[in-house]
Amino acid sequence: MAGAQEPDPVTTVQQRLAQLADDDPQLAFTSLNHYLNLDWLLEAFHRTRKDGAPGVDGQTARDYEVNLRANLEDLLERVKSGRYRAPPVRRVHIPKGPGSDDTRPLGIPTFEDKLLQRAVLMILEPIFEQDFLPCSKGFRVGRSAHQALEELWQGLMDQKGGWVLDVDIRKFFDTLDRSHLREFVRQRIRDGVLLRLIDKWLNAGVCEEGSTTHPDSGTPQGGVLSPLLANIYLHYVLDEWWEQDMKPRLCGQAFLVRYADDLVIGCSDQSEAQGVLLSLSERLGQYGLAIHPQKTRLVHFEMPRQRRTGGAGEAKAKPGTFDFLGFSHYWGKSRKGNPVVKRKTANSRLTRVIRGFGEWIKRHRHLKIPEQHEKLSEKLRGHDNYYGLVGNYRWLEKVRQAVKRLWKKWLGRRSWHSYFDWTKFAELLGRFPLPAPRMVRS
Repeated sequence: MAGAQEPDPVTTVQQRLAQLADDDPQLAFTSLNHYLNLDWLLEAFHRTRKDGAPGVDGQTARDYEVNLRANLEDLLERVKSGRYRAPPVRRVHIPKGPGSDDTRPLGIPTFEDKLLQRAVLMILEPIFEQDFLPCSKGFRVGRSAHQALEELWQGLMDQKGGWVLDVDIRKFFDTLDRSHLREFVRQRIRDGVLLRLIDKWLNAGVCEEGSTTHPDSGTPQGGVLSPLLANIYLHYVLDEWWEQDMKPRLCGQAFLVRYADDLVIGCSDQSEAQGVLLSLSERLGQYGLAIHPQKTRLVHFEMPRQRRTGGAGEAKAKPGTFDFLGFSHYWGKSRKGNPVVKRKTANSRLTRVIRGFGEWIKRHRHLKIPEQHEKLSEKLRGHDNYYGLVGNYRWLEKVRQAVKRLWKKWLGRRSWHSYFDWTKFAELLGRFPLPAPRMVRS
C-alpha cells in the first residue's frame, strides 16, 4: 500500500523474539547479543530519558550526545570484548510521595549505564512478556495501575467481597535473592554476554556520601532493568505458584492482583484466606523474602447486608477497608441503592499530595501569577489523570480547596505591605480559574 510505514528494525526483531518465545515456552535463547549493534544502541539512546539526574560520573545526556557515535562505538566494543565495567549507582533518598516524611532509597545509574540497560531491556522484555501472567500489571507494556485497580474491583464484585489479603513484602528490592534471580533469568536466557552484563549490574555496588558498598542481595531501585528483573523474580516465586499450586487447591472463589511488589489476594472463604496467608509466608521465605508483619492485613470485606441482632432491631455489618495503589477500597451504594465497591483517595496519599502542592507553591511563589497558574493547573490535571475515578469527586475537590488555601496563603506573603484577603483572591481566581475536577475513568 502506497505510503504505508515500514516497521522499524528494532520492532521487527522484538516481534520475532516474542513469537519464538510464545511458540515454545521452554525455549532458552542462546544467541542474542548480536542484536546489540550500533543501530540498536542508537535506538536505545533515543528511548532513554534525557532529563534524569546524573550518576557517579556527573555526565548528562547532553554531554554524552556531543560525541554520540564515537561514544556508542566505544561502548559497543567494551561490551562485546567483556571490558565493560558497570559503575556503582549513586544512591539518594526520595520521599515516598509528595511532601512525605518517609523516604525510599533510589539508585541513579550513569547515563551510559541507563542507555545500555535500555538496550538489553529491549531484547529481554518481549521474551519474558510471553511468560508473564495476566495478574501482573506493574511496569509492563500495555499494562497500568488503573488496569490493576479495575481487575481488583471486578474480582471483589464477583465474589461479593469476602476476605482480602492486603500483602506487603518487606524491603523486596533490598532482599531479593540474586542466586535465585540468576536461575530464573536462565530459564529463558543463555546468552553469555547478556548474563555477564546482568551480573555486573547486580554487583556494581552503591555509592552513598562518597562511600561505595556492595550488598549481597537485592537490585537497586531506579535502574532501567530493575522493574523487569523484579517481575521475573515474582513471576516464578509468586504468580506461577498461585496459578499452578495454590489456587487449584481452593474450593471458594479467589484471585490475585499484583503491581510490581504491591499485591492483593481476594478469597471468598475466611479459613482459606488464612491458609493462603500461611502458605504465602512459607513460599516467600523459601526465596529470601518476608511478609511485613505490621503492614500485611487480613481484611473482612464482605458485602454489607442487614442482619438481626438480639432479635430486636436491625444493624448493618461494617466491612473493613484497605488501600491499594493510592486508593482506599470500601463498600458503598450505587445510585440505584445496590451495594458496590467504591474507591477514594487514601488518606495518607491525600495528605502527601496536599503537602506536595504546598511545598511547590512556597518554593515558586516568586513566579509571576500567570506562570504559577499554568503550572498549578497542569499539576491538578495530572492529579486527575490518576485519581479521577468515578466516585472520587469529593476527594478531588478537597485537593482543589486545599490548593486554593495554600495559594492564597503564599501569595499573601509575597508583599508585607499589602493585605491579601479572600475578596482579592476571589478576584484573582476569576481571572485565573483553576481547572474543575475531572472524572477520567469509570
